[in-house]
Amino acid sequence: MDSMEPSFFVLICSPPAGLDPPKGGATMSGGLSVEESEIEILDIYGDGGAKGLSDDKETKKCVKEFKKSSSDAAVKKIKENFETLDHVTLNIGVTGNTGAGKSTFVNAIRGLSNDDEGAADTGVTETTMKPTQYPHPTMPNVTIWDLPGIGTPKFKAKTYLSDVHFERYDFFIIVTSERFKENDISLAKAIKKKGRLFYFIRSKIDNDINAEKNRRDYNKERMLSKIREDCKKNLNSVGNPKVFLISSFNFNDYDFNNLIDTLERELPETKKHALVLSLPVYSLEVLQRKKRHLQKMIWLTAFGSGAIAVVPVPGLTLACDYGMILSFLESVFRSFGLEDSSLQRLATRVQLNTMDLKAEIKSRFNDGVTHAAVRSLLATPSMATIMTLKGLMSGAVPLGQLPAGAMSVPIMHYLLNKGLNEMENDGKSVLEKAQLH
Repeated sequence: MDSMEPSFFVLICSPPAGLDPPKGGATMSGGLSVEESEIEILDIYGDGGAKGLSDDKETKKCVKEFKKSSSDAAVKKIKENFETLDHVTLNIGVTGNTGAGKSTFVNAIRGLSNDDEGAADTGVTETTMKPTQYPHPTMPNVTIWDLPGIGTPKFKAKTYLSDVHFERYDFFIIVTSERFKENDISLAKAIKKKGRLFYFIRSKIDNDINAEKNRRDYNKERMLSKIREDCKKNLNSVGNPKVFLISSFNFNDYDFNNLIDTLERELPETKKHALVLSLPVYSLEVLQRKKRHLQKMIWLTAFGSGAIAVVPVPGLTLACDYGMILSFLESVFRSFGLEDSSLQRLATRVQLNTMDLKAEIKSRFNDGVTHAAVRSLLATPSMATIMTLKGLMSGAVPLGQLPAGAMSVPIMHYLLNKGLNEMENDGKSVLEKAQLH
């Protein structure tokens, strides 16, 4: 990044040097035309404008804070909520029998191949001799724990939960590559008794497919259905268990998306947010899933970002918490897998040159979330944009209910959505180049 570390940023917006104001429509301060700014806003919010945004839980929470307390107190509280959401810890315990594919799953959910630096050891014998933590490569507050197989000499079934420090984990994933056995069932019952969430994964489904597809009577869906029913039958004594068929080498196949759907329904709000943002970007579906969660963070960032003053002179003075804006955009960049380390891992996986993937990042963030890129984003709005946006957002954020110091909410919401959309387009281009859909 270029050298500059402000916590409070004041910008007088004007057209970049050497550029003439755009044509087509009456221009106002900031160099954008009324016509163009309206189009830009509709690109972000759609023809319905802000309709429906008032139903967003984060919006209601933020407006409630402003209504019941002073502006300074509300901003402080919202910033605390933002920090909580941005730094919440998530610990996932992955366990199962020897050779079930636990370590491969641990690597895959972190976006790593088995031979990447920092990957968990894999093998046909028990390679996990003690609970081993593997931090997420871009989100250190998310940790995947590779747990020893239950029933091994050092980890007896009766004392397994205490031996692996049960209280450490937010939920458990129990993995098998064959039938679930008595130890798996005993473990699930013990976890259930303690009130924690657990999920069964039937791994190595691609191996089953390859073994059966040459049969004359082969039918993929029928075979998968048979495996699911067999798993549920073996786990009947657990109740109504959730079983997901997974290939750690291709999350876009089989039940991995169903697993994430289930976790989004059942995990606490902050935990599900951390989980989704940590997922490897393996498809357009997961990119959209991440975007939905990041849009919720935009409200917290916008409400906690400071103040905006619309002055009756050419130009726009934008005073905001620059640090929150920078933090949000960096979270998006990492979560969308656009930083160099993620691109390198993806390039290796799909057998492409890293620079070919990097060349697909064509937005202002092609060199990362630099101060120059953020300044460029903050220089975007014009008076025309603000006046249009104030009307457009009135259905979502009752501006009359906000103190003068919070008038930055609509414009910051717009700016951060703009940055999010630009990075989403970059992410789509990278996935298309990698032939991941």
